[in-house]
Amino acid sequence: MNGWLLAAGITAFGVAATHIIAGHRDVVRPLLSCALSDEPKRVLHAVWHMVSVDLVLSAAALVYLALAGGTSASGPMAWFVAAHFLAYSVAFLVVTFAVGWSKPLLRLPQWILLLPVAVLAAAGAA
Repeated sequence: MNGWLLAAGITAFGVAATHIIAGHRDVVRPLLSCALSDEPKRVLHAVWHMVSVDLVLSAAALVYLALAGGTSASGPMAWFVAAHFLAYSVAFLVVTFAVGWSKPLLRLPQWILLLPVAVLAAAGAA
């Protein structure tokens, strides 16, 4: 068993749960009640659900890799998931800094949840 990948998978499930619960309350509800026209509103709603699925499947993949033992595909797959979560973190940081907010690191704190998964998955892949 790979403890790093197991920790990454458990953390990723926590990220997915936070996304689904808090994201529905803080993002989806306001989005669906705003004055944005229906097509972009529904596209953004669908994208939110796509991210939900992506986070859950990534977490499941990490747990599977942790418990399945080292196969020839374990390392590349773990690196892929690590890169995936790192890219999500970078996307949130770029968007946050592009806006020019004061205290930008705390305005969109999602990167704080995503980055540990990337680090743990990378440690497990190495």
